[in-house]
Amino acid sequence: MDGTQDFEMTSFLPGPGAERQYRDALGLFGTGVTIVTAQGPDGPVAITANSFSSVSLTPALVLWSVDLKSDRCPVFRDASFSAIHVLDEGQADLALHFAKNGRAFDGVDWILSEEGVPLLGGCLARFECETVADHPGGDHRILVSQVLRVTRSDGAPLLFAKGGFGRFARRD
Repeated sequence: MDGTQDFEMTSFLPGPGAERQYRDALGLFGTGVTIVTAQGPDGPVAITANSFSSVSLTPALVLWSVDLKSDRCPVFRDASFSAIHVLDEGQADLALHFAKNGRAFDGVDWILSEEGVPLLGGCLARFECETVADHPGGDHRILVSQVLRVTRSDGAPLLFAKGGFGRFARRD
């Protein structure tokens, strides 16, 4: 045995009629889970996102993407400041909560930042940001932000793959 797995590969062309297959293939790439928050004209807003990525160390830049169909998209596009919260493995319920209703902050541990952005408690890391660019990305907008302040703690991250939440198992 040479260490490779023997399994069957399936090929398809992404596009109309193959959306589910494409989404399932993307779901094979495990990601961390974040909640992005901002202050909207009617109060605090949050959205669960796994499209978060580092862009640059100098200057400190990150990006994330928001679905154009989301009723929260205009708030995030218009917001000068936001916060990206990397979730702890015990925060799957919070991720589901803000995936369904981004304006329901009752019963959630949060405070306002100096810039008026909702900051969630209990997260592994938080990146307080100023939006510096907004790019088209198909059915999403790609928002690039400069990181102004970072807060972090120790713990294990919440991960998402194959449509479900999980955790990282370290190989020794």
